[in-house]
Amino acid sequence: MSYKDLVKSWHEAVQALDRENWGLALELFSGIEEPFSKICFNMGCVYLLIGNPEAALLALDQTVSKDSCLAVGFFLRGEVHFHLERFPEALSDYSMALANLRNNTFIDYKQLGLRYKLQTWEVLYNMAAVQCHLGLWEEATRSLEKAISRRPEGNSTPLEAAAEQVQKRIFLDLLQFPKGEIFRPPKKDVEQLHAKDFLGKPKVISSVNPNDKYTGFEPLRPQESHNGIPFSSIKGPHKRPHLNQVGKPVSPLQGSPPPEGIGKGSTVCPEISVPSIQGEVSSSPDTSINLSVQCTFTMTLEVKRGASVPVLRALLKDKLLQQLECAQLSYSHQDSGSFIPISGEEACKKMWHEAAANRRLRLHCQGTECCGGRRVLYQMVAQYSYSAKGPEDLEFQKGDTLDILSEVNEEWLEGHCSGHIGIFPKCFAQMASVTKEEPPIEPPMIYSF
Repeated sequence: MSYKDLVKSWHEAVQALDRENWGLALELFSGIEEPFSKICFNMGCVYLLIGNPEAALLALDQTVSKDSCLAVGFFLRGEVHFHLERFPEALSDYSMALANLRNNTFIDYKQLGLRYKLQTWEVLYNMAAVQCHLGLWEEATRSLEKAISRRPEGNSTPLEAAAEQVQKRIFLDLLQFPKGEIFRPPKKDVEQLHAKDFLGKPKVISSVNPNDKYTGFEPLRPQESHNGIPFSSIKGPHKRPHLNQVGKPVSPLQGSPPPEGIGKGSTVCPEISVPSIQGEVSSSPDTSINLSVQCTFTMTLEVKRGASVPVLRALLKDKLLQQLECAQLSYSHQDSGSFIPISGEEACKKMWHEAAANRRLRLHCQGTECCGGRRVLYQMVAQYSYSAKGPEDLEFQKGDTLDILSEVNEEWLEGHCSGHIGIFPKCFAQMASVTKEEPPIEPPMIYSF
């Protein structure tokens, strides 16, 4: 039997005893496997309550055999022997109880779960009562004299009157152990029997979305100083915000979903009607090319080879539903992979010339307003790499430039990096330095389709 099951049965038996349901209490105590001395003592008390002193005596025999120093066990067994008129055995039990008191005035069993204080003078008095029945009147007188000397001050028990009775050869009444008092299980162990809800009901504590209804729970993730990862400068647990995690992707363009047919991380090739603009090359199907545009959302467009800059802007405007006249277009170099700005038609023709041997072209669109029109507060530089732990996190590498869009709380920021928007711990980055000779560089905004 586990300790938890033992405490549970013990507690239920005590509750039954308090309700005066002796049968149930005895059944529960008897069901405990390998009972220790306290349980045996309790069973003896229950047997006395139901009027079965013989069974009580057997239980008390087990009590003192399991704990030979339990003075109250000998005291109670002496009482049972006395009522069964086994006076020599009773005198022996009281002598053992007195020896286990070890010259102390009393033993308080409260800390062991028994609301009883065994007094030395009580044991000596009962010894005198037993000695009277054995005809040992002189010994009974000496026992009473010792009881009077060990009686605490303020106690009004008439031991002197009892001594006079002994002188007159009158038997003494036995002092009895209080009925119904038993050893109870530790209170702290009983309290731990029932499960406790230490977390409580989860609720949104912080969100960048004022309409956030998310009520899930995600444990805090304190950052540890390990392998170069810093501790947060704020003491206490991280106040990690909860963000919207609804299944549908939310576009950063004023909180509205992306245009139809465009999804985050998806690749589409819609049929586009290109407006007739001077500089457009032949519309033969053989001259078409797949144009991959990197924004907050990445998509693939089919565009005629040799399209001019106004044509490309018109295509982006048609898909993003935004004015992009001031946006900076760049294309990816086929060999180096670096983005080269398209400053005019000459640069545009050079782009098509370099893309002549390939039917795919990667275009980068960045504007003066970043992330779907949201204003960039400032920029920071990543001092450590951060791996996303959830869909709302922003993943970046050491040295990346981060566009800060909002300050979620003292420890978390919302930022933008490499076409992605998310939150990250503030301690992973520091403010980007700006020289006095040059004005601060406007952070690039990456539009996605």
